[in-house]
Amino acid sequence: MTKKETAASKTKKSGSSVPVVDSLATALSLLNYFSTVEPELSLQQLCDRSGLYKSRVHRLCATLVLSGFLIRMPWATYRLGPKLMTLGKIYEATNSLITLSRPVMKDLAMDTGESVALFGLEGNSCYCLARELGSSRLIFSIQEGHTMELHASAAGRVLMAFGSPALTQDVLSADSLKQFTPETLIDKKKIKARLSAIKERGYDINKGERELEIAAIAAPIFDFENQVRSALAIVGPGQRFSDEKIPDMVALLSRSTRKISELMGAPLPS
Repeated sequence: MTKKETAASKTKKSGSSVPVVDSLATALSLLNYFSTVEPELSLQQLCDRSGLYKSRVHRLCATLVLSGFLIRMPWATYRLGPKLMTLGKIYEATNSLITLSRPVMKDLAMDTGESVALFGLEGNSCYCLARELGSSRLIFSIQEGHTMELHASAAGRVLMAFGSPALTQDVLSADSLKQFTPETLIDKKKIKARLSAIKERGYDINKGERELEIAAIAAPIFDFENQVRSALAIVGPGQRFSDEKIPDMVALLSRSTRKISELMGAPLPS
């Protein structure tokens, strides 16, 4: 067991009254290193990312392959296995937020012609839970499961603005924030001011901060505890997010997030 693994084990145990099976937690943690950018990883890459010995990673991967969570390719690399797709479909079918949001997202995509994405919070990132493609010929296709930094995305800043102060403090405590384009907002004082404005008006706009030609408008979704753990965004080519069109988009987005929030049991004001 490496120092990294030992530290992770202690953290998991201290945060739960139920004993944790370290080997299981370690095996499942290997799945987190796969992404749409790197869907296939070698044994050595998994060792480098996890800090574990090669013999241990080899045994863990063999267990995951046997269970269907990984596939071992003929050239000795690994890919995510079919079991994850099966479980993912079950999760999607039984997750109330995704299930309730789908029809509303389809209507919003049809009304705007743009892609619509549902985002959830994961640590200091937000990730795409679900998406519906727009009807326009030129669309922006965000992939489900894709993660984004909170400070550089409309959905991320909405989650920060309506989230706990500790979340904002944690994100802004980093030595530096990644700048994706010249438009990316990385000044921490300006970000704090932006978050206050977002909470006041109820939405945020991102124009070219992650990709120069892409724009997005995002708004919060409230749950039955009146907490914001997800956000809905309209995403598309920047030229279609003109100052003249944005008010109509904001109105449609706000109507959609209000509807989802109501379905989630949020105690919204009349």
